[in-house]
Amino acid sequence: QVRLVESGGGLVQAGGSLRLSCAASGSGFGINVMGWYRQAPGKQRELVATITSGGTTNYADSVKGRFTISRDNAKNTVYLQMNSLKPEDTAVYYCWKRGNYWGQGTQVTVSS
Repeated sequence: QVRLVESGGGLVQAGGSLRLSCAASGSGFGINVMGWYRQAPGKQRELVATITSGGTTNYADSVKGRFTISRDNAKNTVYLQMNSLKPEDTAVYYCWKRGNYWGQGTQVTVSS
């Protein structure tokens, strides 16, 4: 059974940084695409970034140059380093694993 647990969310001022972590349990971590999505109030869930098992990354245009996704296959963990945060980055951030697996979400709030 796959389980994804996020951590690292919180409240930060605009221009600040946060790092999210997603610890995965269960099989298949190292061979699967992982990623982060986010959902702001009243909006649809949207892709933030993905990373393949080989380290190929993909980012939403809105976060390119500010966010970095990475993974540690030995620790079954994927990270999202978020820099230069903006109020519009405020959302619940969800860890995702190919196969439609989701974490419970972690709140990120950026104050202006």
